[in-house]
Amino acid sequence: MTDDAIRLRSVTRRYSSGSTSVTALDEVSLAFPRGTFTAVMGPSGSGKSTLLQCAAGLDRPTSGSVTVGDTELTGLSETRLTLLRRERIGFVFQAFNLLPSLTAEQNVALPLRLAGRRPKRARVREVLEQVGLGDRARHRPTEMSGGQQQRVALARALITRPEVLFGDEPTGALDSRTSREVLTLLRGTVDRDGQTIIMVTHDPVAASYADRVVFLVDGRDDGELTGASAEDIAARMTKLEAAPC
Repeated sequence: MTDDAIRLRSVTRRYSSGSTSVTALDEVSLAFPRGTFTAVMGPSGSGKSTLLQCAAGLDRPTSGSVTVGDTELTGLSETRLTLLRRERIGFVFQAFNLLPSLTAEQNVALPLRLAGRRPKRARVREVLEQVGLGDRARHRPTEMSGGQQQRVALARALITRPEVLFGDEPTGALDSRTSREVLTLLRGTVDRDGQTIIMVTHDPVAASYADRVVFLVDGRDDGELTGASAEDIAARMTKLEAAPC
């Protein structure tokens, strides 16, 4: 089995409307090793979300290839792509996307139920304990803070033991203290459990929790920083945003 959880080779994604064509990703080649935490940053319109969507099998590249583990996504049918996302990939978004009528444990168990699997209560409680919510299993979202709701969303993403966890601005709706709590949990899943995380963020502090930060500019890979501080990341972003188009 490959040491990379995700590999992109010469991935290009173009969007066309009439005579207009926009290149969101331009020949991007990146590898995301197993058991690592990578942040993806760049100015607005740099292709961050498109990269995440292509890497996660939510969108198909115009050209190039995406591989999850040993599985090449290019030739997969929509049904097989859906199964791959359900069984091998987890998602945490800025919006918590919890069902308000369900308790925390019911929200966490939902991916397994949707996959036709009977969730084991012990496993559900295990992941809730993992995110520090073992005592809130019976609470509904309206009875929890924003940080607690995002931790439920994280537990829901972890319940299937995904090979890769994608985060799309997962702390964007949280205050700084709660954001740190969630980022510490994400960091812990990498260090303790060997989870692979790829997180799109605009926040240098959030990115500093990652092992490395990959930068995109105009749909192209613009290098990376490894083990960087929030100050170094912010300085790099300021330089990128100030660069002439």
